[in-house]
Amino acid sequence: MFDDDCSEKPGPVPHAKRIGRELAMQYLFRCDMRHELPDAVTFGLFFDQIRAEHDLKENRLGRKAREYAEKLYLTVALNGEEIDATIRKRTENWDLERISLVDRNIMRIAVAEMLYMEDVPPVVSIDEAVGIARDYSGEEAGNFINGVLNGVKDTLKRNPRGERQPKGGQE
Repeated sequence: MFDDDCSEKPGPVPHAKRIGRELAMQYLFRCDMRHELPDAVTFGLFFDQIRAEHDLKENRLGRKAREYAEKLYLTVALNGEEIDATIRKRTENWDLERISLVDRNIMRIAVAEMLYMEDVPPVVSIDEAVGIARDYSGEEAGNFINGVLNGVKDTLKRNPRGERQPKGGQE
């Protein structure tokens, strides 16, 4: 996963932000399961455990993935109430606590990116969240998350594709 030398491995080279999203989701899931608040100490312990279990190397890709995971979990931790309220508005017929912890944390990360990280286009956040959901939760979860996050995207005041608006706001 964190190996910079992926030339011998089949398939695409993993992107640091994708790995960071997965790490952040796993860490937030862990915090929810243990009824703990996220913090730097427990994240460090979590990351060391993941690195040992998966024999991950400490290299550029690994450092960037860790940095992005830290940025994401901190954004979710600091803005959790607003992020959860945003998700609740788009899941009117679902109590947030009824949504699986995996799916809930995947959506929290994507909403955090959409609301607080201007450098990440909302459509990228959605695409990544759907991909992670399909890997960790299944096809139906991916479809559900896609619908919820598209609803969030439609409420944003910025360009969903991240392209700059021409001056005057007209194209």
